[in-house]
Amino acid sequence: MTQSQIAKFGLGQIVRHRQESFRGVVVDVDAAYAGPVNEPGPDDRDQPFYRILAMGEGAGFLIYAAEAVLEHDPDMALSSDEQAQWFSLDGHGHIAPRAQPIH
Repeated sequence: MTQSQIAKFGLGQIVRHRQESFRGVVVDVDAAYAGPVNEPGPDDRDQPFYRILAMGEGAGFLIYAAEAVLEHDPDMALSSDEQAQWFSLDGHGHIAPRAQPIH
């Protein structure tokens, strides 16, 4: 039986991948694995998964990662300009990726 969990990380939070040694910003959250069903996926799909805009040399790239392999990165934070570039904020304080409207 699939059981939803509360996500540990929120939109705009900086995280670090435990094994791959990259940092990135959370741009989307799924309550459980929502990747391609016809491709091999992780064994433990019953946990939150995150789309991370990872910061690499000279550019960023998107990665889809399980909560178990991520940790909070207290050494980095988004500036106000970076937050405005990547996210929108409504009058109630709800944050969403720029590409998605807030409902």
